[in-house]
Amino acid sequence: MDKTAHSVVEEPGARILIVDDDPGIREVIADFLGKHGYRVDQASDARSMELALQRTPADLIVLDVMMPGEDGLSICRRLTGNPRGPGIVMLSAMGEETDRIVGLELGADDYLPKPCNPRELLARVRAVLRRRQEPRATDAEIGATCEFAGWRLDLVRRELRSPQGVIVNLSSGEFSLLRAFVERPQRVLTRDQLLDIARGPETEAYDRAIDVQISRLRRKLDDDSGLEIIRTIRSEGYMFSPKVSRSS
Repeated sequence: MDKTAHSVVEEPGARILIVDDDPGIREVIADFLGKHGYRVDQASDARSMELALQRTPADLIVLDVMMPGEDGLSICRRLTGNPRGPGIVMLSAMGEETDRIVGLELGADDYLPKPCNPRELLARVRAVLRRRQEPRATDAEIGATCEFAGWRLDLVRRELRSPQGVIVNLSSGEFSLLRAFVERPQRVLTRDQLLDIARGPETEAYDRAIDVQISRLRRKLDDDSGLEIIRTIRSEGYMFSPKVSRSS
């Protein structure tokens, strides 16, 4: 089902797919996001989601965790394997911090407990789309490719290559965080600074989200060289330790 705005169109063009087995929740979210300028499709489970994506790719998926058949966490794991895939905002009736951490560890861009305020969901959707669709205004200034300790990060393609030339998939959140580090190497950055830089000053994310994504980045940057690329600075924050060179 596709709904387009009949009021003020704020961000035309972005397509959102709502995946939830509760038709009432889907309708409320679809109606609210549609009135704010988004094109909205709906799916009730993993199979109908795949069919919807085959018809029209989505820029962002609002994904419920608890669904019959394949659950949202499994879907999230599959979708985030593609660095150019849609952004993901997860919704779950399980609002415990551990459940949020699992969703973020699987690569979700954000996570909200149900029931959620539609305005808060709208703010999170806007923030995720903004991070993913930001024009690379600074790329010409800092260089489109960053190299560090044998690694190569292409800021335009959003592509990370290991010293062995293997492409390492990054979620949107991981890419934003790594970009924040490579643009500020060998500087101590607090968790608040990293949240502001990588997610925007309006974010309501919490410190633990940064810890989770740094843990994931460390695992992906571990090439058995023994080099500690992201250092923990006790009681202060984190520091990206390698020197970074930039090229166009």
